[in-house]
Amino acid sequence: MPPEQTDPFAEGKLLLINKPAGWTSFDVVRKIRGIIKIRKVGHAGTLDPLATGLLIVCTGKFTRKINEYMAKEKEYTGSFTLGATTPTYDLESEPENFKEYQYLNEPDIVRATERFVGTIAQVPPAHSAIKKDGRPVYEKARKGIEVVLEPRTIHIKEFTITAIELPKIYFKVVCSTGTYIRSLANDFGIALGCGAYLSGLCRTRIGEFKLDDALEIKDFQKTAELMRQGGNS
Repeated sequence: MPPEQTDPFAEGKLLLINKPAGWTSFDVVRKIRGIIKIRKVGHAGTLDPLATGLLIVCTGKFTRKINEYMAKEKEYTGSFTLGATTPTYDLESEPENFKEYQYLNEPDIVRATERFVGTIAQVPPAHSAIKKDGRPVYEKARKGIEVVLEPRTIHIKEFTITAIELPKIYFKVVCSTGTYIRSLANDFGIALGCGAYLSGLCRTRIGEFKLDDALEIKDFQKTAELMRQGGNS
């Protein structure tokens, strides 16, 4: 292998990876570190373990650009399940607080999206990696300790219902960085009066970078070898 100073990954690469379900974003970073044998690897925007989709990974000198990529607009598709809530706002915890949802019709559901479009205040989930007093707040939340987080200003450019198969509804969201789709699910359920949680999520775009151009983890090793040989840039 060439010396690290001439290694293309040390010089800096932007990698588009399709994160598999069940992996943390750091699992992806750890795997890529193992493949390219370089420590300086980071990602530009966390995806929850149950989510799939586009993860930008930077290597070498490109890690300086992580904040730039994190600030870009995001696009997601996925599903909410109506008629219950969960403590984590997704399926990492068990549904509870079951309520009727059958009375809802398509106009009710579509109309409820309108209040979330634009610049709004959103409270992040208590089960999140946001730090308070130097510790991730999920540590307290998992112990049943009440966590109080302040609302954050976010911008939702588009919130479209793409299909309705009650109790599931399918959506597309285009939003600013800092938006929690889990919180949007919970807030949307409150707006409808029946509760809701996030039951599926895929990040399809970050700025100009698209999921269609991302590599599966299993395909990255061969691509890495080609990059080092100069077969791909």
